[in-house]
Amino acid sequence: MTEVAQGEDVLSELARMLVDVVGEDSLAGVEVTRDTTLNDDLALEGIEFVALAQRIRQSYGERVELTGFLAGLDLEQLTTLTVGDVASHIESRLS
Repeated sequence: MTEVAQGEDVLSELARMLVDVVGEDSLAGVEVTRDTTLNDDLALEGIEFVALAQRIRQSYGERVELTGFLAGLDLEQLTTLTVGDVASHIESRLS
């Protein structure tokens, strides 16, 4: 699998997980891209971050630890975190 194809696969899978976590109604009219912010665009709450972390771990295994990644971010980084940031973290842990 090429790096681009892997990146697209991770992004697609992550978008599907986000729909599962927040619900289709919450994402109505929102195109989930690498630039979509988890805070402003998707308005993810703490419990939804936990649910997303669990789904990521179920899909990718223990190598991809979202909670550890989030713990290493400062407040500004957390509030501006994008789907692409999460996807890049997943991709880096898989390579």
